[in-house]
Amino acid sequence: MTTTAVRPGADVRELLAGRASLAGDALAVLREEERLRRGVVSLVDTYRGERVRAELGGIEVGRLRETTERNLRLQALQDAGVRTVRDVLDAGPQRLEALPGVGPHTARAAAAAAERLAETFRAGVPVRIEPRSDGPLGLGLASLLYRMDRVSGPLEDHRDELADFASTVAAQVHQAAPARSRLGLLLRLPSTRDRAREAVEALARWEPWLAATELPATVRELTALLAEPGPLTVWEHLEQHTPRYYALLDEIVPGLGGAAAQGTLPAALVERISAFPLDESLLRARLRGYQVFGAKFALNQGRALIGDEMGLGKTVQAIAVMAHLAATGEDRALVVCPASVVVNWCREVALHSELRVHRVHGPGREEALAAWQREGGVAVTTFATLPTIPLPLPPSPPTADLLPPSPTPSPPTAGSRPPAPALLVVDEAHYVKNPRALRSQQVAAWAERTPRALFLTGTALLNRVEELRSLAGMLQPELIPSLPPHLGVAGADTFRRHLAPVYLRRALDDVLVELPPRVVTDEWETMTPTAERHYRDAVASGNLMAMRRADLTVPGPANSAKLERLLEIVEEARDGGQRVVVFSFFLDVVARVTEQVERLDGVRAFGPITGSVPAAERQEIVDAFTAGPAGSVLVSQIGAGGVGLNVQAASVVVITEPQLVPAVEDQAIGRVHRMGQQRPVQVHRLLTEDSVDERIEELLAGKRQVFDAYAGESSLAQAALGAVDVTEAELATRVVAAEQARLGYGPVWDELSISEPLPGAPESR
Repeated sequence: MTTTAVRPGADVRELLAGRASLAGDALAVLREEERLRRGVVSLVDTYRGERVRAELGGIEVGRLRETTERNLRLQALQDAGVRTVRDVLDAGPQRLEALPGVGPHTARAAAAAAERLAETFRAGVPVRIEPRSDGPLGLGLASLLYRMDRVSGPLEDHRDELADFASTVAAQVHQAAPARSRLGLLLRLPSTRDRAREAVEALARWEPWLAATELPATVRELTALLAEPGPLTVWEHLEQHTPRYYALLDEIVPGLGGAAAQGTLPAALVERISAFPLDESLLRARLRGYQVFGAKFALNQGRALIGDEMGLGKTVQAIAVMAHLAATGEDRALVVCPASVVVNWCREVALHSELRVHRVHGPGREEALAAWQREGGVAVTTFATLPTIPLPLPPSPPTADLLPPSPTPSPPTAGSRPPAPALLVVDEAHYVKNPRALRSQQVAAWAERTPRALFLTGTALLNRVEELRSLAGMLQPELIPSLPPHLGVAGADTFRRHLAPVYLRRALDDVLVELPPRVVTDEWETMTPTAERHYRDAVASGNLMAMRRADLTVPGPANSAKLERLLEIVEEARDGGQRVVVFSFFLDVVARVTEQVERLDGVRAFGPITGSVPAAERQEIVDAFTAGPAGSVLVSQIGAGGVGLNVQAASVVVITEPQLVPAVEDQAIGRVHRMGQQRPVQVHRLLTEDSVDERIEELLAGKRQVFDAYAGESSLAQAALGAVDVTEAELATRVVAAEQARLGYGPVWDELSISEPLPGAPESR
């Protein structure tokens, strides 16, 4: 038998004390993390329980008949003083049965119905962290999540090491205990002495492993990360990293988003997608439950369109798909997007994954393209640059519904076709909705030659239902023959059911239960006499764009009712410690707004962001605005700042004129009202009475209905397709004609083609 170099007595006591202390600290880290996890679950359960009890306390016991047998004898319960469903839940079946006139069948059926109702309510209770509240979801919950967020990453990297060391050393220390004393060891049985010496040797042999893994330093780091934070630290961290908190909450308390995470997909498809094994090893981001499902949907279907509402993190879902493919050996993806979001894509990929990013746009794009083709990774390019990238050879036809991973292609040789990427991602895919447009044809050619394709858009339908059909056909052309030939007659439900294999859309309110509300206010103003004369001149000239901005460009700031109201909103936001984003379609309007805002006391203006501002500089302006003082104002053209930029630091949005495409406003508001927003978002739409604003609002009412019915979640009238289906050019013609007729500059109103009221449109003022 070998002998240990550690001598019984003092040496063993020192060794045992050191190992036992480290093992105890490692175990304490694991137990503390579990305690935090249980604490989060307990607080959420407590909150939900209180909400459910409050709801059930307002429901009369007689309503239980609606959820169970109609002949249930509930009168006896009421006669015995059981008035509400909460009373039934509190009593339980045994106490109910003991009441006079209540039989066992009634007691059990009523209790079961109350339990079912409680579970239904519990599943629908929104969970939103309120760090400045004393309630269950207040600072206590935020503090628990803060500590878990800090420790979870490092802990996951070392969890197995900590658990193995703690459990093994605990047993070895117990077995080696007799060697703490030389005399005590001599007095033990020979078998006990042998086991003690072997345990001491085993404890000594940990030293090289501890040095190699640096476990003592790791334990110290984890212990420090678990320290109790101060309230201000928690609040500031939550404001900066809100999505991470809710993603962590999703992991600890699954199902917060409920079935809404699955959109309106059929149950069989949902089951297949849910079972897909998503590899997150190359991700740095913590995904929400609905984002995991979205990534699995794209991978399982192979070619898909994710049309989630603005603010749900479509970019990170695409990054998760790319990371999964890279982890399985397919390390090459191509992202095509508008130039304004190239910088954002490069930043997001680097921030949320381990993937290499190549910016194939602007100076150095040839070198970046060569590096991507040689090394793999993610290439980010624009619709305009895409034609300069050599089109790959068509892929071999797939042999199964789920395309299997293929070996990583070899680097191209001189004169050869470049390898096809494993995945084509098209962001803002509504840019390629018109199949006759050149860029749509170029994207379609790439989609045809790429094994997998993922289109992303929060506005899949802008003007016509056929646009959504066009995007779906670019991805899965075999679906198109199965679509009803007359979509307006077939109805929205049929349309969405046929598109289920390719189209997934979730709404903000359904999956982000923690998202603060969005309050949209139409601010109707009356033009001043000077502004009205200015407006009439624009109408007489038939210039729609001049009509739309007439009030905000009238000479003399005091003559503009919209500008006066805008400045009032900014001052109110300043006094309330809120930041504001102002959107306008027009360059001269954003310039004037910026100039006037800068004159206000205590208000700092950022921007304006316009189409001429480079994408990288736009992001810098947003970053500066986010870091700026409360009361700051960001001014932007709606087309430049309404796409690709995240402005959760603001909680007030001002839109200076109605847009000709409803989705444009939705996009802009979605830059602010999105995952990570902590405050309720106030949206002010500035409108003028007796003007072009009214005509635009009327004509676009039906257009929004079409989108909600076909691309959204709601089910409206089947004939919604025919309500208002106009292009921007048609809209401009009709609006100008209507205003000229109203003011006596054109044909009389009765002769206009739009004299009949539009379906679903509000009456004219």
